[in-house]
Amino acid sequence: MTEFHHAAQTDAPLSEFGLIRRYFTRPARDAVLGVGDDCALLSPRVGQVLAISTDMLVSGRHFFADVAPAHLGHKALAVNLSDLAAMGAEPRAFTLALALPEARAEWLAPLAQGMLALADAHGCELIGGDTTKGPLTLSITVMGDVPAAQALRRDAAQAGDDLWVSGTLGDARLALGVFWQEWSLAPEAFAAMRARMETPTPRVALGMALRGLAHAALDVSDGLLGDLGHILAASGLGATLDVDALPRSAVMAEQPPERQLQCLLTGGDDYELCFTAPRTARAAIAALSGPLGLPLTRIGYLERGTGIRLQDHAGAPVAFTGHAFDHFASER
Repeated sequence: MTEFHHAAQTDAPLSEFGLIRRYFTRPARDAVLGVGDDCALLSPRVGQVLAISTDMLVSGRHFFADVAPAHLGHKALAVNLSDLAAMGAEPRAFTLALALPEARAEWLAPLAQGMLALADAHGCELIGGDTTKGPLTLSITVMGDVPAAQALRRDAAQAGDDLWVSGTLGDARLALGVFWQEWSLAPEAFAAMRARMETPTPRVALGMALRGLAHAALDVSDGLLGDLGHILAASGLGATLDVDALPRSAVMAEQPPERQLQCLLTGGDDYELCFTAPRTARAAIAALSGPLGLPLTRIGYLERGTGIRLQDHAGAPVAFTGHAFDHFASER
């Protein structure tokens, strides 16, 4: 629904609807009707289908309580835009459901600024949502447009496809390890890795550029092995992965080999795109890297069978016993 209601009340003069008007209401742009009614109204676009995704961020589970509110606002929308990117969709609109322990202007203002700055950068309009008092939780539903025949579905991968990944992997997990006191990093290195964890960049432009080139894609949110496994399960295929080819930041490259492997293969929250494409598309995909300012790395291939085989550059098997993040199985 598009009407925010049941907002948290405080002694400060920040009422339920005052909160909405002050921080989250703007004139409708693309929407026929935006914030303020029981439903928003969007007109369908000719030749397009709607891509729709929902993600929830819960305090203590997806972010630390002391995270900067501007960063939290950015990330809450970024993880949803990343889902659109993985489908090759162009962002269009989103709704926000927000639970707050209390409504404090000094916290809400930067939260809204961080969220809406990213929304503006991608032409994605806030068209409604809901508020309530409760444990800090943000849930966003995002909508985008994509030609039906060009959507990057998980079940569309083919045997013989190259396996690609954007950017670098494992940086957010490296920062998380510091918070969890698993290891330490120099202050500058930690700041860079923490920025990757708290303000990820959704690869929307890449996703749209992959229309007609890639077969299948997803964003790396729960770790490469687990997320790649979703494509393999949906497409009924297996994969061979070259662990030496996995792209890593300079900070990651300085870590012990075992730590690198753990972060690269099972670290989530980087929100890079992992995608498959035919070998004939290699040159066209490589040519996207320069204009996008984004490294694109071939890390393996898909094949008939099941499972993921890990090997080094020389083709020797690589042993690894880690697993992807699971919201219910994880101890943290």
